[in-house]
Amino acid sequence: MVKIKTLYVCQECGANFPKWQGKCSECDKWNSLVEETMSLTNQKSVSSKNMSIGFIGNPTRKEKPQRLQEVAFLEEDRITTSLEEFNRVLGGGIVPGSMVLLGGDPGIGKSTILLQTGFDLATRGKKVLYVTGEESLQQVRLRARRMEINASDNFYLLAETDINYIIESIKESMPDIAVIDSIQAIYDPKMESSPGSVSQVRNTSQLLLHLAKTHNIAMMIIGHVTKEGSLAGPKVMEHMVDTVMYFEGERYKNYRLIRAVKNRFGATNEVGLFDMTEEGLKEISNPSGIFLAEYNGEHSGSCVISTIEGTRPLLIELQALAYPTHSAIPRRSTIGFEYNRLNQILAILEKRVGINLSKSDVLVNVVGGLKISEPAADLGVALAVISSIRDIVIHPNTIVLGELGLGGEVRMVNQIESRLKEAAKLGFKKAIVPNSCLPLKHNIEGFELIGVSKLIDAIIQIGKEKKEEKLEKVI
Repeated sequence: MVKIKTLYVCQECGANFPKWQGKCSECDKWNSLVEETMSLTNQKSVSSKNMSIGFIGNPTRKEKPQRLQEVAFLEEDRITTSLEEFNRVLGGGIVPGSMVLLGGDPGIGKSTILLQTGFDLATRGKKVLYVTGEESLQQVRLRARRMEINASDNFYLLAETDINYIIESIKESMPDIAVIDSIQAIYDPKMESSPGSVSQVRNTSQLLLHLAKTHNIAMMIIGHVTKEGSLAGPKVMEHMVDTVMYFEGERYKNYRLIRAVKNRFGATNEVGLFDMTEEGLKEISNPSGIFLAEYNGEHSGSCVISTIEGTRPLLIELQALAYPTHSAIPRRSTIGFEYNRLNQILAILEKRVGINLSKSDVLVNVVGGLKISEPAADLGVALAVISSIRDIVIHPNTIVLGELGLGGEVRMVNQIESRLKEAAKLGFKKAIVPNSCLPLKHNIEGFELIGVSKLIDAIIQIGKEKKEEKLEKVI
């Protein structure tokens, strides 16, 4: 016997409630509850009140516990693509039977890179099925023509949104890689909720995950993002998949960045950089050179730092602009840097150095569209603000590294040698680093290291490169 029940499901966290309310009590989001109708089944073999919103395994199958040493160990046979940057983010290639979720803003290139990767693997003998739920076959063919993708006997297209037909087609063709574009367009007709809802996304993801694991098919899924930048749908979807990647980049620039925020088969926070062209995405082998392409070091408020993204050091230009304001409340604005951390750095400058910023607006920008979250950029931001407000130019051959404590002390950063080697490779000659990081295990020839233990010491160092009156001006 089937009963129909109405629930109100939060579109942010997936929590359900028996009646509507303005605010979700689980995630504190307003106006996120949507009415959904679910069917309840009375099956004694499963449960007296079982919602048919997900895959239910065979209750008669019994798995016996095994000792760890008795489990068969198989080396990962990864499927590598021609894009080394994409392989890097995946941890070395695509693992058969894995489920990869790729999210990003509309039009940033999610479909392009998976279409390009799928065709590349098809030319290498892998069978690829590309399922499009948002475009027709003719539209996909037009994009492939624009990208100069020719015909391949191993590349198949399917325009379908019904999850039952999609699973049936995958079982019939048994591809090595299946691409789903996108999970928000796929729906299960057995559920009365609309496509893209929490229940539909959770149910279809569960069915695709079970298919990938049981038939050893690599599943690549495209997901939309919300206006806050997070993946649309419940967080349980991110917990189910093996790898979660975000496509980032500025809309008005050609380069794109793929960041892995979860990876069961590789390092997290690994990044890959690409250049968007008419023929598709081209990998960038020297990302630090791209981010510093327009850096000349001739203006105040500019500073170069080294950040670690995954296992790779990247050199990034920080820009700060501090100017007097006539507003009662000074403005603080950041692009690519954490807003609360900027306020903390400005408080340290006022308390420990004596720089009055209560009547100045402060703007901080990370050039290139990269988002920096590690504290190793603290000292660079502080010196860039000082450079702007005192109109002192930091020497263009100098990079800055260090985390700031609330007492004004400069704390150590990790992987200092790899950061400095990357800087030396690009022609930098000097680095202001924490004293606690010195001495290095391996010296870098021709590279001058200036150790500082306090923020005031770093400020004095950037003034020493100028005349004596400039030094007085800094302090």
